[in-house]
Amino acid sequence: MPVSQFPAAFEKNMAGLRQTPLTCSGHTRPVVDLCFSQLSPTGAYYLISACKDGKPMLRQGDTGDWIGTFVGHKGAVWGVALNKDASRAATGAADFTAKLWNAVAGEELHTFAHPHIVRSVDFDSDGTRLLTGSNDKSLRIFDINKTDSDPTVMKGHTSAIKKVLFLQDEKRVVSASDDKTVRFWDCVSGTEVGKLELPSAPSDLELTPDGSMLLVTHGHMVSTWSTETLEKMKEFQIPSQVNSASLLPDKSVFVCGGEDFKMYKFEYETGAELDSFKGHFGPVHCVRFSPDGELYASGSEDGTLRLWQTTGWQDVLASGSTYSRLRAPPVRAWPTTITTTFPHPPTPPQPRRRQLPTVPVKAEA
Repeated sequence: MPVSQFPAAFEKNMAGLRQTPLTCSGHTRPVVDLCFSQLSPTGAYYLISACKDGKPMLRQGDTGDWIGTFVGHKGAVWGVALNKDASRAATGAADFTAKLWNAVAGEELHTFAHPHIVRSVDFDSDGTRLLTGSNDKSLRIFDINKTDSDPTVMKGHTSAIKKVLFLQDEKRVVSASDDKTVRFWDCVSGTEVGKLELPSAPSDLELTPDGSMLLVTHGHMVSTWSTETLEKMKEFQIPSQVNSASLLPDKSVFVCGGEDFKMYKFEYETGAELDSFKGHFGPVHCVRFSPDGELYASGSEDGTLRLWQTTGWQDVLASGSTYSRLRAPPVRAWPTTITTTFPHPPTPPQPRRRQLPTVPVKAEA
C-alpha cells in the first residue's frame, strides 16, 4: 500500500516517533573523531573512528559493521583520515606520532614522529601527502612516497592545533587552533596566506564536497566561509556549545552536536531548527554526513559511535516515498594471517541495530 494511502492514525503514530540511531559498540573510551571515505564505484564506503582507548576502528560505512582495529598506538588517538579509495588510513595520537596504515589488510606502514601530541590528520586528493596538526602549534606535510624526507612545517599559531584539512585546490591547507583563529597556508612555501579571527576557539572544520565552502564550529556558533574570498557566508546560533557540525552534500541541511548530549538538525538556507533529539549519554564530539548523504555518524564521550538516518518518518510521509533501512553491501574483511598488527582477531563487536519500531497496520487499513 502506498504511504499516501495509510490511515490517518498510522500517519499520526509515525509522525510522533523519534529517531532511534544504530549504535556501534566496541570502543571503551570517548570517541573524538571520525571520517567517511568517498563512494566506491559499487556504492560502498567506509568509516573510521578515533578513540581515547588508542584503538581506531574501521567499519562498513552504511551498516556500522566492524571490519578491524588498527593496533599500534600507545596513547589516545585524536585524529583519523581515509584516503580517496579507503586503501590507506592515517591516525594521530597522544604518543607523539602519526601513523600510516594499509586499510585493506590492517598493517602499519609507517610512523611519523612528532615533538608533541598529534590532534588531526588529513590526506590530499591523490593520497600522496599527509597533513598533520599538533599541540606544538605546527602543521606538517609529509610525502608518503618519501617517508625519510623532512616534512614541510608551517608555524604561526600561538596555541595547540585542533583540526587541519587540505583545500580542494591542493595548493593550500587550513587549520583551526585554540588561539581563536582559522588560518590558511601555502603548501609549497609554508607561509600563512589568510586568517579568520573568531570570538571563541574553533572546535571543528569541514569542507563541502565541491571545496567552495568551509564549515566552522566555535562556541555556540556554526558559520560558513568562502574558501576563495575568506568571506563569511552564513552564521547560526546553536542552543548549546557545539563541538562539531556537518553539512549535507546538497547543502540543504546541516547537523551538529555538542555539550548538551543532543543532536540538532537545521535548514541551511533559513537557519530554521528542524529537529533535536537525544541518543548519546555524554557530549557529542564529532559529527559527519556519509558521502551519499543518506545517514550521518556521531561520536561521543559515552564511548559509542551512532548512525542516524538523514530522512526520518516525517520526511518519508511528506514525500510519499517508501522507508528503507540501513542497507548491507559486501563487507571488507582483513586477512586473519596478519601477525604485525592483528595477531589474533577478536570477536567483532556487533552494533546494536536499534531501528525504528514497526507499527502494525490493521487488516482493514
